Amino acid sequence: MVLVTGGTGLVGAHLLLHLIENGENVRAIYRSENNIQKTKSVFDFYKKTDLFEKINWLEADILDVPSLENAFIDITHVYHCAALISFDPKEEEKLRKTNIEGTANMVNFSIAKSVQKFCFISSIAALGDIASHETHITEETEWNPEKPHSDYAISKYGAEMEVWRAQQEGLNVIIVNPGVILGPIPMMDVFEQGSNEVYKKVSKGLSFYTLGNTGFISIGDVVKTTFQLMKSEIKNERFTLIADNIVFRDILNTIADTLKAKRPHIHAKPFFMNFLWISDALFSTIFFRKRSITKATAKASYSTNLYSNEKIKTALGTVFSDIHQYIKDSSKL
Repeated sequence: MVLVTGGTGLVGAHLLLHLIENGENVRAIYRSENNIQKTKSVFDFYKKTDLFEKINWLEADILDVPSLENAFIDITHVYHCAALISFDPKEEEKLRKTNIEGTANMVNFSIAKSVQKFCFISSIAALGDIASHETHITEETEWNPEKPHSDYAISKYGAEMEVWRAQQEGLNVIIVNPGVILGPIPMMDVFEQGSNEVYKKVSKGLSFYTLGNTGFISIGDVVKTTFQLMKSEIKNERFTLIADNIVFRDILNTIADTLKAKRPHIHAKPFFMNFLWISDALFSTIFFRKRSITKATAKASYSTNLYSNEKIKTALGTVFSDIHQYIKDSSKL
């Protein structure tokens, strides 16, 4: 049986559907029964409602060790998707506890229960820092602790260290590092974070764009490639999952055109983005509200780092979906 954490999130819900479509016997853990409806919405969206009933749901929490005891009964493979995604400095402790301690609990149980293979869904945020002689960030690019990193990136890097520690203790592991994951546009109101948040902002008339870039990938490619890695003989490796490196302005324009919204038309240069995060920090302190832009997200908006997907293409012969076409097609699903 396969165990999936984070099954009520964008990646986990799509992964559950893909696993069941491919004949896997699946157990998913949840913390709140209300969140299960999000996963059902994914199955309904793809007209696979009948498959939803095949999920073995179990209430458990990756931070609650006793609750995981039952979750691991008869488990042979684990997909660890559960994570906290936040760039708010106020959530540093929560990030580290959820992402690092939670992952440590998962790999510890996997070792104790003789799990055959463990997959960790990480992020390109946990990849290394590009050196002056490098053109692209790869799986081998070294992490430089002297350089600034967001609390989220640090927490995912720390989680990866727990996975590699477990590998040293005999657990077969796979780590995937997806770029920005794009889901189907019609589901923007189901899942609140990531690409869905961008979809909503553009639909409401986002005015600003930046000329930074990052790696993007469709949700379908993430789950399909991850599943292929877990079914293969490949083990104890990490893989960067991106379809392409794309300038933020270009991706925003494609989203705007697809949604028939106005394209962002004001170039937000680095100094303006830095002004925004400083102002936001001040207002969030005064009015006790959640941060909407942080130093980390501002910096990311004008970063021009390029990521390489050559390793996964060589390993599996993967052909990724064109991101601009995926956005257009997803609106018609």
